[in-house]
Amino acid sequence: MKTVLTIAGSDCSGGAGVQADLKTMAAHGVFGMSVIVSVVAENTARVIDIQDISPRMIEEQIDAVFEDIVPDAVKIGMLSSPECMKAVAGKLAQYKPAHIVIDPVMFAKNGDPLMDPASVGTLIETVLPFAEVLTPNVPEAQYLADMEIRTPEDMEEAARRIYVKGCRNVLVKGGKNIAGAVDVLFDGETCHRIEIEQIDTTSTHGTGCTLSSAIASNLALGHSVPEAVKLSKEYVTDAIRHAPGLGHGCGPLNHFCRIFSEE
Repeated sequence: MKTVLTIAGSDCSGGAGVQADLKTMAAHGVFGMSVIVSVVAENTARVIDIQDISPRMIEEQIDAVFEDIVPDAVKIGMLSSPECMKAVAGKLAQYKPAHIVIDPVMFAKNGDPLMDPASVGTLIETVLPFAEVLTPNVPEAQYLADMEIRTPEDMEEAARRIYVKGCRNVLVKGGKNIAGAVDVLFDGETCHRIEIEQIDTTSTHGTGCTLSSAIASNLALGHSVPEAVKLSKEYVTDAIRHAPGLGHGCGPLNHFCRIFSEE
């Protein structure tokens, strides 16, 4: 069985973060493991509070995983402080995982900040260069590329600007911000547009976490980056289409829609 590690924050409502990652990994038939870097009190409507785990404990969790069950891929999500980022980057340099997918989580789906803007520089300098695939959404890509994004052409330019920061592949996610749910994958030479049905829904809590952990799972299963991205986008679309309709804000996805009947 292939193994995948998520290094991310915990979402007590179960729709995003480590909880969404582990559900996604299970749905892909890989063995999921987790390192929790922050405990987030949030639900589908708001983020109430965030408490970070100490850098030492983050490092020890990573050591515990790698000394026993070496992951075939690593997904990195919310890293809320420079100290947390440096701890994770140090362990990535030490263990050198085969595949690393980084979701630069800066905002919750409802717009609440999950990262101090002053920490973005540390993220770019210490963590982004490890990314085999970086998966910013439009607001995050605008921040990282220092430009406004309104069109797929803008997405391509942003991907090129972000790529030079050290990533091997940049996936700019259009989501609801771009008509047609267009994503742009830039591999350093060519921009590939990935389009799929755009679903009119508010059930989008954890879509970024789910997509990035699906990509990590598919890379662990042996798919190429373009294949992993395409398969993962299709999976997320299915999970949105069959969302359970829970919560009073941006509702969660149905991560097991391909496995269990909705009846």
